[in-house]
Amino acid sequence: MIDDLPRLMYLLAHDDAADGPYDRSRTELLVRAAALTDLTLRGRLVDDDGTATVSGTEPTGDAVLDGVLRDAADGHTWKHLVRRHRGRTLTEVEDRLAAAGLLNVRAPRTRFGTRRLTVTDRALSAAVRARVSTVLHGDGPVREVPAADAALLALAAAGGIRSVVSRQDHKTFRARIDACTGSLAALAPGLEKAVRALPTTMIAAQGGMGGS
Repeated sequence: MIDDLPRLMYLLAHDDAADGPYDRSRTELLVRAAALTDLTLRGRLVDDDGTATVSGTEPTGDAVLDGVLRDAADGHTWKHLVRRHRGRTLTEVEDRLAAAGLLNVRAPRTRFGTRRLTVTDRALSAAVRARVSTVLHGDGPVREVPAADAALLALAAAGGIRSVVSRQDHKTFRARIDACTGSLAALAPGLEKAVRALPTTMIAAQGGMGGS
């Protein structure tokens, strides 16, 4: 059973037809944001006036999350941590899924291509999508939604994963998506702001605003 947000986020972002994430540069940011959210839910990251601050010294036991904790050790804004070492984190998540037998890794078709990645258990991916869809289409108060599920919906919407949140969904369920995103503020106000800024961050990261 997968219960860490980075791997769940990856499964949401994976596109079987593309042999990998629906958009690799965007997925890097989403997986990093998911890791930060996971660490916040565990009480390992707290907000200190907009800076993500590590709480405690014990490792989480998860190599991906521990790597993100080390990145945060010297104090950074949440938005900076979303972007920092994002490529490394995505690759680590893929490697963990592969080690667990949940992702099949094949060599690139061309010399300069990327490795091809296939989810081996499509029922698992479908279950994660169904979990998020339940939140999206639910009519109960967001405060009763598990925090992890609300975060996954907020991230999928911010990242433009159309297989999870379509353009029509964005319009129809705008208020519910906004409420799920807003629920992150109870965990860490800086994290909520970083997630709301993801669409702009993604443009910048792809070079549209001079980002790198």
